Amino acid sequence: MADCTDPDPASAISTTADASQVNARCDPTDLQPRGASQGTHQFKMDQEMKISDGVDGQGLLESSTRLKPHEAQRYRKKALWVSWVSIFVTLILAIAAFTVSFMRQSASAFGFAFDAALDVLSSAIVVWRYSNAAAVHSAHREYIACVILGVVFILSSLCILGKAIHDLAIKLQPEVDDFLFSVSVVSGVLCILLAVVKFMLGRVLTSRALITDGFNSLVGGVMGFSILISAEVFKHDPNVWFLDASTGVLIGLIILAYGVKLLVDMVPRVRQTRSYERFE
Repeated sequence: MADCTDPDPASAISTTADASQVNARCDPTDLQPRGASQGTHQFKMDQEMKISDGVDGQGLLESSTRLKPHEAQRYRKKALWVSWVSIFVTLILAIAAFTVSFMRQSASAFGFAFDAALDVLSSAIVVWRYSNAAAVHSAHREYIACVILGVVFILSSLCILGKAIHDLAIKLQPEVDDFLFSVSVVSGVLCILLAVVKFMLGRVLTSRALITDGFNSLVGGVMGFSILISAEVFKHDPNVWFLDASTGVLIGLIILAYGVKLLVDMVPRVRQTRSYERFE
C-alpha cells in the first residue's frame, strides 16, 4: 500500500521557503526593470562593438566593404589607366600652355600651365597609390598620397599667385591670337573629361586621392576656358586687362585653400593609421 503519512514538517517548511525564494526572484515587478537593464546593457555592448570595429577598420577604406576583390582590382587598373592617360595629356598641355604664357604674356595661361604640371604630379601620385595591388583598400597609403598632394598644391599655388600678382603690379596686358584660342578650348575640354572620369572612379574606390586629382583636372579645365574668356574680353575692351591676372589670383587661392584643407584633414589620419602599414 502507498504510504499516506503526512510529510515531514521540516521538509515542508524547507520546500515552502525555497518556493518563496523562487517567487521572490521571479517577482513580476522585477521583470521589467531587469529586462530594461539587459536591453540597455546589450545596446551599450552593440555600440562598443561598432566603435571597436570602426577603430579596427581604420586600416581599410570603405571600398573594402563595398567591392569584391576582383571588382576592386578591376577599378584599380582603371584608375591606373586613367592616371597614365592624364599624365600624357596634361604634360603636352603644360608645355603648350607654358609656351603661350611666355609668348603672349598671359597670366592665366601661366596659371593653367602650372596647374597642368600639378596635374601631372598628382596623377603620378595616384599611380604610386594604386601601384600595389594588395594596398587597394589601404587607408594609410591613401592618406599619405593625400598629404603629398596637399604639399604640391600649396607650392604650386604660391607660384601661380606670385606670377599673377606680379602681372597685376606691372599692368601686363596679354596678347591674343588663334594659338591661344586653340590651346584654351582643347585644354578645357580634355581636362573636364578627365575630371569626370576621376570623380567617378574616386567615388567607387572611396579614394580622396583620386577625387583630389579629379578636382585638379577640373580646375585645369576651368582655367583653360578662363584663358579664352579673358582673351576675348580683352580683345573687345582693352581696359579690362586685369581680368587675366585676376583669374590667376583666384585660381591660385582656390588651389592654396584646397591644399591646406588636405593637410589639415589628412596629417592626423596618417598618424592614426600608422600601425596599419601591414595592409600595404
